[in-house]
Amino acid sequence: MSSISLVVVAPVFEDGAIASTFCRDLREALGPDVYVVLVDDGSVESEVHSSAISGAGLRGVVIHLRRNLGHQRAIATGLNYAADKMPDARVVVMDSDGEDIPATAPALLRSLADGSVDVAVAERKNRHESLLFKAFYAFYKVIFTLLCGRRITFGNFMAVTPAGARVLAAMPELWVHVASSVLLSRLRVAYAPIDRGQRYGGRSKMNFSSLVLHGVRALMVFSEDVLVRVCILCAAVAATSLALMGLAVVLKAIGFATPGWFSVALGILLLVLLQTGTLTLMTLVLSGVARVSSLAAVDYRTLIREVDEVHGQTPG
Repeated sequence: MSSISLVVVAPVFEDGAIASTFCRDLREALGPDVYVVLVDDGSVESEVHSSAISGAGLRGVVIHLRRNLGHQRAIATGLNYAADKMPDARVVVMDSDGEDIPATAPALLRSLADGSVDVAVAERKNRHESLLFKAFYAFYKVIFTLLCGRRITFGNFMAVTPAGARVLAAMPELWVHVASSVLLSRLRVAYAPIDRGQRYGGRSKMNFSSLVLHGVRALMVFSEDVLVRVCILCAAVAATSLALMGLAVVLKAIGFATPGWFSVALGILLLVLLQTGTLTLMTLVLSGVARVSSLAAVDYRTLIREVDEVHGQTPG
């Protein structure tokens, strides 16, 4: 596979019918030499077939996972496969449902041309989601910045240099959250404003619970940063509580406290102090669990059931 210079990695789950459209759009946008890695994330009702790639006149593989692993782990599997089998190729990571528009991939690749960038990511200019989703996403970005000290303004649509792909593939955190791993990697990142497209068809498999879990996993990658910031906040609250408790005792001693006020104030402040300590302990424990989880070694080959390779043919 030494002749391959450009690889597209795209996860697919129960969307086998639209994979053909996606591959045809890829050929039109990136030419006949692009190598396609479709990762079938344990589809049962609508599996991906190699004809989706060969029918577009492209080369590639369909990786069938042993079971549904989720969007992020499917991407991690495909990226590890590309970095392992085609270590000298640039890699474009994108969704196959049409929301990441193949025609915009060249804009990301151009950002890699001068060698000063390792990863080019797509920052969304326009979205087609509901107002509620946009509000929730804006709130989430604020929380992420406060807890992690970093801004996350992109998703999975990105172009990566060969060296960058090898770095990401070596990161255990990639199996938790792809975008957060890019931030953690210290690779040189360029941001390209790109519109989000509309799905080829069907409905998204992501529900509200899945989106919340996806956001939590982004925080798990930075569990140590979250721990430090929460501990600082808790220490500040605890110090304030102790200072106010001392003030309440002084006011009681000099006779400025009204009947019943001292016991109520002291009880509330003591409760705040205990809850702060509990929050700190819980954050410490959860941070440790998250860190161990994100550093768990994963051999991508053990997750693959079958690999269908396509050598390309003239599209009919």
